[in-house]
Amino acid sequence: MADVKKVATRVSYGEALVELGAEHDNFVVLDADLAAATQTGKFKAAYPDRFYDVGIAEQNLMGVAAGIASTGHVAFASTFAMFAAGRAFEQVRNSIGYPHLNVKIGATHAGISVGEDGATHQCNEDIALMRTIPGMTVIVPSDDTEAKAAVRAAYAMEGPVYMRFGRLAVPVVNDPENFDFEIGKGIVMREGTDVTIVACGLMVQAALEAAEALAEKGISAEVIDMHTIKPLDEELIVKSASKTGRVVTCEEHSVIGGLGSAVCDVLAAKCPVPVEKLGVNDVFGESGPAVDLLKKYGLDAAGVEAAVEKVLAR
Repeated sequence: MADVKKVATRVSYGEALVELGAEHDNFVVLDADLAAATQTGKFKAAYPDRFYDVGIAEQNLMGVAAGIASTGHVAFASTFAMFAAGRAFEQVRNSIGYPHLNVKIGATHAGISVGEDGATHQCNEDIALMRTIPGMTVIVPSDDTEAKAAVRAAYAMEGPVYMRFGRLAVPVVNDPENFDFEIGKGIVMREGTDVTIVACGLMVQAALEAAEALAEKGISAEVIDMHTIKPLDEELIVKSASKTGRVVTCEEHSVIGGLGSAVCDVLAAKCPVPVEKLGVNDVFGESGPAVDLLKKYGLDAAGVEAAVEKVLAR
């Protein structure tokens, strides 16, 4: 993987905002004293009159974003996932979700891969929280290409969007020259017949690596990039599960309430099959190098491979 381009999706977010800013002038970007980390500083440098830093006040960030959106503008509100989904949940729910405003939340530094920042900043609960808000769209892009496409799609749609970006640089698995992104439509990255692997975020790359290793053992794994957690592509999940008869879900998030839970809801109602959920197992994270933590928590190719072998044995 040394020769593969790697980009943190938070960087993609900042770059996409600048590109979008050159094309549209009806949106603003807000941050909460983290513009360097969230990469919104790039937009500030390019369009200082359309950027607002509210300081270390994330609840106020969401309130101000809601106020701006109520005037007809689109507002991108940016901060760490722990603060966007956790600290400001009430404001997101009541001030953005309830009136269904055009606020697009750019939540960076999500999951275990935040690394040395430790358990307090490793938000593994945000997808679950945002899924529960009526009308909230939840997107977890897998790489640079998908993250930039997600920002554009979020801008174009009506209503609130929660976009989850990472701190760790990850391989670019999608070709920007031949990529079609649609909110609510998963992407089959690799076709298979023995098991379906549904992944999001950085786990898509891990799933693809695992599929290669499984192929050497004679196991055919279908890999789906489920970038949109809500609305979920139920049709694709049922179609794939009906073909393979086994499903593994992979996410850098708690196994409670995230992608795995969403997939299980669909399968329980429409296509009951054995499912293994790979994610953070109801524990807090810890401080350490991101790659080492992902390995320790089983959120790597080896972890995906083990989950597949487990579900096949059932």
